[in-house]
Formats: sequence, C-alpha cells, structure tokens
Amino acid sequence: MATTAPSSDQNPEVENGEEFEVHVFSSEAELLEKLQDKWRSVKPQPYPAMYSSVFGGIILDPALMVIPMDDHMVHRGHGVFDTAIILGGHLYELDVHLTRFLKSASKAKIVSPFPKSTLRSILIQLAAASQCRKGTLRYWLSAGPGDFLLSPAGCPKSAFYAIVIDEDFEQCKEGVKVITSTIPMKTPLFATMKNVNYMPNVLSKMEAEEQGAFASIWVDEEGYIAEGPNVNVGFITHDKELILPEFDKILRGCTAARLLELAPKLVEQHRLKSVRTDNLTIEEAKNAAEMMYIGSTLPVLPIIAWDEKPIGDGKVGELTMALSDLVWEDMVAGPKTRRIPVPYL
Repeated sequence: MATTAPSSDQNPEVENGEEFEVHVFSSEAELLEKLQDKWRSVKPQPYPAMYSSVFGGIILDPALMVIPMDDHMVHRGHGVFDTAIILGGHLYELDVHLTRFLKSASKAKIVSPFPKSTLRSILIQLAAASQCRKGTLRYWLSAGPGDFLLSPAGCPKSAFYAIVIDEDFEQCKEGVKVITSTIPMKTPLFATMKNVNYMPNVLSKMEAEEQGAFASIWVDEEGYIAEGPNVNVGFITHDKELILPEFDKILRGCTAARLLELAPKLVEQHRLKSVRTDNLTIEEAKNAAEMMYIGSTLPVLPIIAWDEKPIGDGKVGELTMALSDLVWEDMVAGPKTRRIPVPYL
C-alpha cells in the first residue's frame, strides 16, 4: 500500500507519537510550580481574583483558578452564567443580572448553594478583593462536581464560581458590519436561559469573522429578526421609531431592557417618535435607517452594513449615538439603585 511521507511542518510529537513520553508530576509542589511559572510571564494579570464554592473562598493566585473536571458544567454543559460590569469602582446592574441568573438556574433545574443575598455579597467582596476598577465580573452556577454521568444525581451539591476580568472597554463609536447567520439558533427554551452551551453562538461569531464581518444576526424560523450571537439588536425606522425584537424567543438582555427604559427621554425631546418591541421581518430590518447591537460592554454598537449592503446611509447614526450616550451616562453616573460602590480593601 502506498504511503504519503509526512510534511516537514508536521508536529514531531504527532509523527512519532510512540516516542513521546508523558511527564508524570511527582508532587503537588512540582505541579504548582509549573502552573505558577506559566502565569509569571503573563503581564498584566487579566484575572485578579476568583471565587469558588468548592474551595470555599476567594483565590488570588491565577495558578489555582481552576474547576473540577467532573463538574457537570464541564463535561455535560449543565450550568448557567451571567455578567456584571465594573466601571469607575462600581458594579453596574448587578441586582438585575442576579435576578436573571437565578431565573436561568431555575430553568436549568440547578438549585443555588446560597440565597440571592449571599451570592450578591460574595460578588461584591470578590470585586473588592480584586482591586479592579474597570472590567467584568462573570459568574456561574453549576450542578456541581460528582461523577461523569449524564444525570446530575451523583453531584451532591451545586457549585458557584465567579471571576473578575480586568479589561478596558470604552463607549463604541465606530460602526461595524454584520451578516445573516446560517448557524441554526437555539430553541426558545435554551435561548431565553443564559446557559453555558454557547456552541451555536461561537460558530455564528466565527462564521461572521471568516467573512470579514464583526458578528452576525439570527433570523428565527418564522422569518423574524432574533438577536446577535451574544447581544441584542435594535433598529431605528425612517419614521424615527426605536424597535427591538420581542423577547419571547431570545434572551432578554439587561442592557437592552435598560435601554428601553432610558430611550423615552429622546421621545420627550422629540428626537424619537416611539419606543417599542415588535416582530420585524428581515426585509423591514434591512430597510431601517439605523441599526445597532446592544450589550453590557458596548453598550450600544452602531451597525453600518448588513450582508454587504449599507444600513441607511451607511454611516453611524445620530440617534444610535444618542441612545449610546444615554446608556453610557447611566453606567458612569446613573442612580444608586443601578450602581453599587465596591468597598475596596
């Protein structure tokens, strides 16, 4: 039988797999030193603090920021998550996100190891320990570690994890291009639950990037606009109506919900005619005067082209930026009910 010689750029470990010797760590100290060596070269440190209910506390050493392989979230995707923004030393919209977080957990049949008040306290203390003034706080509820079976019956206790990500973000002012995704979107049960199964979202984002676009737009089976891979989407019609797709089949974004509360200020100023949610066909959406993504760290991202065709005049819309200003100002200097000061140590 004819064989093909391996190319010179092949990994020698793959070529001569039988000759590759796997190292066996002789002690915990040796393994820890290996992990810490890896992180010493990472500057600046992107993850200043993590909380794990498995460990029972806050971890400051990134080498120890791990979760068990037998956690049901790891090998079965049985977990939910959410996010909050840290901006100017405040946690923005934490309570709103926590409420959605626990609703997602209920749909996933995961019982939190702590009541909402304790989860809130843990997250605030974690943000304080991190010393991070600007970044994101991400957190997960899992069915917990136990075994590798399909049922979580062997997982004696659910687990709560959270991590602070030190990252810089600014108000988005440049427009982006999007495409219509060909990746099937999630069914309403899973789309309205913020769960860790993000394979469709990842593939949808990758599909867009492969075509030179920022991200994509999902259209549901009835032909109505749904959402982006991890953001909501909004439109301004030529009659100056702000319309967001109905939330019955998609995730109700916390930033999108807040935008709907703030946008009537532009109606009062006679800059917008109305604000509402509604079903939009792809034809109606593409004929909009302005278009935007809406999400936590954006908070509003102008969209100037869709499937290589301009939205409106193909420029960043004036009303889109006015809406962005409303949300950004709310993030920076909004009411105390929306911004929790972090009690840094």
